[in-house]
Amino acid sequence: MSNAQHVLLIAPPTMTQTPAFDRAGALARAMQLPLHIVAFDYFQALAVAGLFAPEQISAAREGYLQAHRQWLVQQAERLSMHGVKVTSEVAWVQAPYAEIVHFVSEMPLALIIKGAQQESALKRVFFSALDWQLLRDCPVPVHLVTDDRNPQPHNILVIVDVLRSEEQDLVFNDRIVAAAKKLASVCEARLELAHVYDWTAAYVQDMGFGALPLATGIYEALGTAEREAFSALAERHGVPPACRHFIEGAPIPSICEFATGHHTDVIVMGTVQHNGLSKLPGSTAEQLLHRAPCSVLAIKPGRMLQS
Repeated sequence: MSNAQHVLLIAPPTMTQTPAFDRAGALARAMQLPLHIVAFDYFQALAVAGLFAPEQISAAREGYLQAHRQWLVQQAERLSMHGVKVTSEVAWVQAPYAEIVHFVSEMPLALIIKGAQQESALKRVFFSALDWQLLRDCPVPVHLVTDDRNPQPHNILVIVDVLRSEEQDLVFNDRIVAAAKKLASVCEARLELAHVYDWTAAYVQDMGFGALPLATGIYEALGTAEREAFSALAERHGVPPACRHFIEGAPIPSICEFATGHHTDVIVMGTVQHNGLSKLPGSTAEQLLHRAPCSVLAIKPGRMLQS
């Protein structure tokens, strides 16, 4: 495989054009990187039937794969018209994540993009088992796309947790913001930096409900410390004051409300493998991912978004 950096788009097994196609094309063009599209096909019924009629089932499988290849070629040609170098392939595999790991090891990847389903009536995002594997285990930044509002993002929101205590986690904050800045730069998008201070959780966890009236000083001290840490992070990355948002409240509804009100196209967050996805302000990345009103980009420790 090529040694050049690529953007990898994981297409759905059904021949369906999702918003992820246009987002992948737009980001590959903005980042000036080639785009590779791969679809993973596997039907258990065909696999079982092949035990009894191998020749007929093999022909049927190859016919479907050829149709899917041709469809992807058409999508690649459409995206190529916008100045993107696009290649595509279809693989018959039962375990897609293992194949993606092979891509990661053989093809230098700047970013993996995949479509995720959003049900607007419920305001929830539904992820497949493969999505969760990518978010939890894949070392490459993963972008899950839910809407087609702006193929090239106009508004990017990066969420940080300034309470990270270990040195490696503090460095991780810098990586998250740097990746978001890089994405905003290549897309010529507005970048907003936010941290949510959940003082109610601090009370309940550390002091219990009975201590609330006595803990005003501690609450104010914690808030001051977090504000200072947040300001220092913003200063290090040159985020202007108008784009810094220190929010007090419950993290998940606060972030979702902010993203909705500011027409956010992408929420950038850090995810680590630590009892699932965690280390987001006051809650878990998993909860935010389920409720995010827009697409999300998950940054992993040790990996930067390339441009």
